[in-house]
Amino acid sequence: MLGHSWLERHERELGDGLAEVESAWPLIQSWGEQLARSLPDGGRVLAAGNGGSAAEAQHLTAELVGRFLTERRPLSAISLHAESSSLTAILNDYGGDEMFARQVEAHGRPGDIVILLSTSGASSNVLHAAKRAHDVGLTVWALTGPAPNPLAAMADSAIAVPAGSTAAVQEVHLVIIHALCAAMDSVLAARSMLEGAPVRRTS
Repeated sequence: MLGHSWLERHERELGDGLAEVESAWPLIQSWGEQLARSLPDGGRVLAAGNGGSAAEAQHLTAELVGRFLTERRPLSAISLHAESSSLTAILNDYGGDEMFARQVEAHGRPGDIVILLSTSGASSNVLHAAKRAHDVGLTVWALTGPAPNPLAAMADSAIAVPAGSTAAVQEVHLVIIHALCAAMDSVLAARSMLEGAPVRRTS
């Protein structure tokens, strides 16, 4: 019974979060359009998060380097937490606040986009990454839990999911990631058709 009551509560929390995704669709669409402009021309996504949010960040970069809806060229995207040797060296020499920030400074170039995920919106290493990104002239997008929170306030653009648990926020973040990839792929596919290049659709 405890498991079933958790599931019922979780379904309600997911519903609250998914309603926010629906209202955020114009922003997700604009993000997709920006990625479709930037990445094929040499831009890059740098993504980071902690714990489950790290897994979501890596899911995003996998969709970009691989593919989502349509066949296309691979796009440059790096999950900063997955750079294990760099990460442990930075932790050892500079401390936890620098674990993402130093990589942002190393890899980021003008026009790149840093996507930061945090269910609390208050993780110190993620906030330092956002500040460093601004310091070197990068664009920062954030996926967070309920607003207000520091990361949403620091980002150039943010979607704050008003779900009642960490698990629900993370699951809604994954929906947003898939919606973002779908929006980007639709723009790239339309551009390819306008330019006369065939697009091979995959199942």
